[in-house]
Amino acid sequence: MGCCGSSLRTGTHPAKKPPGSLPPRRPSPTLKQHQATGSSTARPGAAGRQVPPVKEFSLAELRAATGGFAAENIVSESGEKAPNFVYKGRLEASRRAIAVKKFTKVAWPDAKQFAEEAKGAGKLRHCRMANLIGYCCDGDERLLVAEFMPNDTLAKHLFHWENQTIEWAMRLRVAYYIAEALEYCSTEGRPLYHDLNAYRVLFDENGDPRLSCFGLMKNSRDGKSYSTNLAYTPPEYLRNGNRMAKAFILRIAECFMPALIGRVTSESVIYSFGTILLDLLSGKRIPPSRALEMIKGNNIQVLMDSHLEGNYSTEEATTLVDLASQCLQYEPRDRPNTKKLVSVLGPLQIKSEVPSYVMLGIPKHEEEEEPEPPTPAPQPQHPLSPMGEACSRMDLTAIHQILVNTHYRDDEGTNELSFQEWTQQMRDMLEARKRGDFAFRDKDFKAAIDCYTQFVDVGTMVSPTVYARRSLCHLMCDQPDAALRDAMQAQCVYPDWPTAFYMQAVALSKLNMQSDAMDMLNEASQLEEKRQKNSKP
Repeated sequence: MGCCGSSLRTGTHPAKKPPGSLPPRRPSPTLKQHQATGSSTARPGAAGRQVPPVKEFSLAELRAATGGFAAENIVSESGEKAPNFVYKGRLEASRRAIAVKKFTKVAWPDAKQFAEEAKGAGKLRHCRMANLIGYCCDGDERLLVAEFMPNDTLAKHLFHWENQTIEWAMRLRVAYYIAEALEYCSTEGRPLYHDLNAYRVLFDENGDPRLSCFGLMKNSRDGKSYSTNLAYTPPEYLRNGNRMAKAFILRIAECFMPALIGRVTSESVIYSFGTILLDLLSGKRIPPSRALEMIKGNNIQVLMDSHLEGNYSTEEATTLVDLASQCLQYEPRDRPNTKKLVSVLGPLQIKSEVPSYVMLGIPKHEEEEEPEPPTPAPQPQHPLSPMGEACSRMDLTAIHQILVNTHYRDDEGTNELSFQEWTQQMRDMLEARKRGDFAFRDKDFKAAIDCYTQFVDVGTMVSPTVYARRSLCHLMCDQPDAALRDAMQAQCVYPDWPTAFYMQAVALSKLNMQSDAMDMLNEASQLEEKRQKNSKP
């Protein structure tokens, strides 16, 4: 569901943060935008479905989906140091097409570590990505499950095309969309992307380029990245020797060196993006060292793909070449960040009204779906408290009265402030909370949102109750996505607080995610029951 877990189970909550800490507030698209599976235009039919929340699959489910991991369902295989296979499959229940990446048994011996990595990657939801929808830690097996992209990879369309090469406007679109995906990942706190190359860029049913979510996961527990050729790896991966030795190794690597291991950094991701820009410019794999020699010699025309037959803007090509050169700088600190990539590539976009599948010269993919049998409405697994009953009925008025009566009782122990922290700013912040409480009590929910936001933005003091109250205010104002974010924040501050889960249940129900809403309702009920047992003498 993109919050602190999919169907959250006991023991999976994040560690309780120390007093006064709060997750950084970052501007980001709404939850609905994160969950969108396509471009900014409408996407009818099966392709327009929302991305399901990340879940843990059983090995039996994935074996059935891939025909027993049949060889004919393998869509890619790579990596000598960290070999893996990707299979095409289809889930039996939903008939959704999926891509299943199967790791070797030695890559991730620790199931908990693998699950945590997968859940972290699964929090990201963006229309420029082939999103992660699940994982499997069954015995020694480690697998990832993602949206399936039916129209091959950038490598296939650039290097192994049969009918037509990619036209210039589409190449600019690929560069921009992938830069947007990287910027989103960076903004959401996951800037490290492993093995970024033309095989990681996939095309969806509309022909729109997407960045594979598999690169958000490390290849193995050691966190190292594996490259099949030294000539394309960032120079900082060569940690020993002087510059001349490194340059010599890079020159001979293409023919004689099989592999290199290095740790990914945000700067090395930018370097790898620069190699993709070279691919788009040249239509072939050119080692960066050779490409930079061409650029320095002003041989840009020699660098450009001859199959374009001159059908491109020299000004646009020069801008792309300059950007590639910046990304491929020897010193990591001299490379641009993802925000710079987006700002440079955005103004270059042309033919925005032309669908991607038209520019690629492929038919629009229409996936046929088998009708899903109706499922009975989920029911709570435990007796519900008054709060649980109110949430299950979506009775916002009753929830409001319960929160008013509870006041800040559950905030005890979440903040421990020193004498020095009682500054004028602190007094102003508490005054903002007080005004918010009055507005909340009087059901002036818009005013309460404004006041509680002033309290939250200061960040000196965290209050799960404020997040819960603001969440209800958003619900009252018909803003369920904002309500869900606040309920998630309340959980991050106070991981085992039933109210945080109850509020998530209501918001998810408002977003028509009924199954997840029921999971949250049951989780809240269990936590509340456990709390009551622990409070008894």
